[in-house]
Amino acid sequence: MITTKEEFTNKEGLILSAKLESPINQDPIVYAIFAHCFTCNKNLLAVKNIARSLTQAGVAVLRFDFTGLGESEGEFADSNFSSSIDDLVAAAKFLESKYEAPKLIIGHSLGGAASIFAASKLDSIQAVVTIGAPASPKHVTHLFNEQLETIQQNEHAEVSIGGRPFTVKKQFLEDIEEQNMRSVVKSLRKPIAIFHSPQDTTVGVENAAKIYSDA
Repeated sequence: MITTKEEFTNKEGLILSAKLESPINQDPIVYAIFAHCFTCNKNLLAVKNIARSLTQAGVAVLRFDFTGLGESEGEFADSNFSSSIDDLVAAAKFLESKYEAPKLIIGHSLGGAASIFAASKLDSIQAVVTIGAPASPKHVTHLFNEQLETIQQNEHAEVSIGGRPFTVKKQFLEDIEEQNMRSVVKSLRKPIAIFHSPQDTTVGVENAAKIYSDA
């Protein structure tokens, strides 16, 4: 496996940090993009392990940090679900300009939902993989239910997600409220492989059934 540090510019002109992992001694069969989970980053162990397993099968994988996370520029508080979709589109354009247009997109948790939306905007994407993805972006609000009223009243609030503090703004809630994932899935017309643990206590397995049903 060959790991190359990369960076590209998103829609807002911010520089996003990325790593491209490519197979050794062969040209990639296909290029893929990996979208990490909500508030995670490209260096999450699960992301690394999946990407590296794919490289062994001849797939080149670009994993990157969404706006305001990991080593990417920007403020997480100013990002939202729509900006994550835009970041994925920017990642695809980067691959197309420097290497080859991606044909596969993989997303974990909320990144899985964003991957479905991005796939609907990218003609080059031929297949989507979701891992523990919610059937609607609105599902993430359960992570900070106790702060929802504060966010609505004060336009923002500091919440704890995975033991780390993050500022969530009202605009984030408004953005996910506007997303109709069901209609996107129903009209996608691209293969979706759905991975989901029945023991998932963060995103229940019924979400996988809903995505499957809608597709």
